[in-house]
Amino acid sequence: MTTHRFIPTWRWIAGFIAFPIAGLLGGAAAGPVDTAAAALLGGAVTGLVLGVGQWLAAGRALAPPAAWIAATGAGYALGLTAGASIVGFGTELGDLALMGAVTGAGVGLAQGAALTAHGRRALATVWAPAMPVLMALGWTVTTLAGVDVEAQYTVFGATGALVFVALSGLLLARAGRGDARTPALADDLAGA
Repeated sequence: MTTHRFIPTWRWIAGFIAFPIAGLLGGAAAGPVDTAAAALLGGAVTGLVLGVGQWLAAGRALAPPAAWIAATGAGYALGLTAGASIVGFGTELGDLALMGAVTGAGVGLAQGAALTAHGRRALATVWAPAMPVLMALGWTVTTLAGVDVEAQYTVFGATGALVFVALSGLLLARAGRGDARTPALADDLAGA
């Protein structure tokens, strides 16, 4: 059977389910993202759940589980707090796109550091700068899909999550091939 190394697996795509779960748990922990404290707590819970979901979907393609999950939780908490504060906790399309970009910068820096520390330098160099773009896109798609973003969720909805995992999966499959430490990375992601 021929595998297409540039196509993310169904396992990675199915990982989109972590986004609504993360949003529900982040919201339950902190309520709406309308203060810095709520953003920090809700962001930490959301990030931890997203980190678990991503690690379960990609396994050894990423950093070890504790490092990946901790990096995602910390990066998301700090990024969401900064992003939401910068836009004054606004929920207009531009506000959410900017908040997503800032959140993505926090996540990208933290996940990029975890990848680099565990020998995934080639992946880190494209993954980290892609996160602000992908998270801004996730919020944009969610807002344009008509989700009630005025509720000030900790993360974008399922429509944005599907776009995020599809594009990040392509990135992961393509960029991950350059890591000498994980030569079977593309095969893992292609389901071989």
